Amino acid sequence: MPEPDPSTVRFDGPWHHFDVRANGVRFHAVEIDGRWLADRPLVLLLHGFGEFWWSWRHQLASLTEAGYRAVAVDLRGYGDTDKPPRGYDGWTLAGDANGLIRSLGHTEATLIGHADGGLVCWGTAILHPRMVTRIGVIASPHPRALRHSALFDAEQRNAFLGGFLHNQLPRLGERRLTRGDGAYIAQYFDERASERWKHSAEFSDVVARNRSAVQIPGVAYCSLEYRRWAFRSQFRPDGFRFMELMDQQLSIPVLALRGREDPFVIDSLMAASHNWASRLDYWQVAGAGHFAHQEQPTKANELILKWLAKE
Repeated sequence: MPEPDPSTVRFDGPWHHFDVRANGVRFHAVEIDGRWLADRPLVLLLHGFGEFWWSWRHQLASLTEAGYRAVAVDLRGYGDTDKPPRGYDGWTLAGDANGLIRSLGHTEATLIGHADGGLVCWGTAILHPRMVTRIGVIASPHPRALRHSALFDAEQRNAFLGGFLHNQLPRLGERRLTRGDGAYIAQYFDERASERWKHSAEFSDVVARNRSAVQIPGVAYCSLEYRRWAFRSQFRPDGFRFMELMDQQLSIPVLALRGREDPFVIDSLMAASHNWASRLDYWQVAGAGHFAHQEQPTKANELILKWLAKE
């Protein structure tokens, strides 16, 4: 069976697909209104591991209707975005977000990210503070809270480290992601989603789209490079410097969401992010697992819009 073409993630519908260059990379971006409404506040949406822009389909509509310019991108190495062999470290990924804000014609933005995309939000807010007015993170605790919990909390370590360490192995991790028509992605969603969502028609569609997207040439390697850097950097000078920089408290508003049934990121870990965010609003979303913005979009959108409207 031939590998999917990158363009297969450019779905028909109300979506306006376009390319934008930032930090030396061509990014595939999506919004609903294609008139480049740069006079609206920009909300940049950053997806998590094993996904692509489609994870924000519910938020794109809701945010646009509320008067924001909502733009979702395929992160570096995903979907129809370029897939360079390098650049999956915290410094470069924050540079990507910073460059995207500028290339989209804005001087500042709100960043909202899920999982790995949320870690990009944390990093960008620290490394490029003038460009970020606020950040929202879903199932994505502060990097220092995550490291501490993975080292000293047995429950979080058991939930987090197994597959994470397996994916450090060159080539074997890539084969694991793509074999069986992307069967690993189906397992990934099944283990982390709420029972309610798993029995919905939407769940089957979401899994099918992500199984296809992970088989796009280069995606498996690139997606794992995010996690390989996150692990290996803990033993390298650049990782020490990055974590030292992260050890400061943000003064901008931060929204943290966690699905109450998320088995992957535990409650105490998300709550610990308040140590690095003085204006943290933390909410648990009932009836949702690891993908709260997709599993309970109405509630997630309500919380996001209410937070954005706060002074």
